[in-house]
Amino acid sequence: MDLTTGLMLLLIGILAGGYGTIVGAGGGFIFVPVLLTVFHIEPAVASSSGLFIVFINAISGVFGYARKKKIHYRLGITLGIGALPGTLIGVWLLKLFYSNSFYFIFASILICLGIFLFIKNSPIALKRKEWVHPVSEDGDERISSHKADRDFSYLPSLQLKKLLPLGFLMGILSSYLGIGGGWLLVPILVYYLHVSPQHATATSIFSLCIYSIVGIIFNLFYSTIDWMIVFWGGIGVTIGSQLGVISSQKIPSKVIFQMLSVLLIIIGFRMYFT
Repeated sequence: MDLTTGLMLLLIGILAGGYGTIVGAGGGFIFVPVLLTVFHIEPAVASSSGLFIVFINAISGVFGYARKKKIHYRLGITLGIGALPGTLIGVWLLKLFYSNSFYFIFASILICLGIFLFIKNSPIALKRKEWVHPVSEDGDERISSHKADRDFSYLPSLQLKKLLPLGFLMGILSSYLGIGGGWLLVPILVYYLHVSPQHATATSIFSLCIYSIVGIIFNLFYSTIDWMIVFWGGIGVTIGSQLGVISSQKIPSKVIFQMLSVLLIIIGFRMYFT
């Protein structure tokens, strides 16, 4: 790998790490499509290397969010435990099925999620929400301190157990697609469990650390990781994740979801024509 390619991966890593940390998705959902469409890396290698990048991104982001006390550890551990067996299945599926089906599945999931987030955070939807919930000037829904405390520290054990199947799905998607599962997990936590966006993104990054490492171990066994990609991309996402933690405190939630939705749709459509 030449220096120019390495520097390009570094810059992409900074962008992916920063954005991925802000939205709680890890940087894989940006990094892996770039490896596939720009650098034309084999899908199995792109996914394996991307998963390692996601892990580096998550580890770096966790330290930043932990300092700000935004992580719901019990929720994150529950999701991580549920994801462990799913991660093994994802690695197995990746060895059996990819190529054209890989691109189609990946693109379809990204586009569907992007459309959902765009509709939920469109000006019309946000205007309708104001009739039900007071909304602050930056577009974030105001919640009482009681609800915020409950979301952060006191989710019932029964609700947590219901998240085990969700964790299982996250594990499969994380290993198979190499992009982590936070891009799907964060919207579910926000819209289904009503966890505040800041806590949802931080907790998503924490759970990503737990279940992505299993996929990495199995990918090491299959020797499908490109270490030069991991080196340059890892440096980039480490820098980007710290910038993302700082920026996440200043960007309104509605802007984060709008940016995420547009990016997912663009990447998804681009991959249909790969």
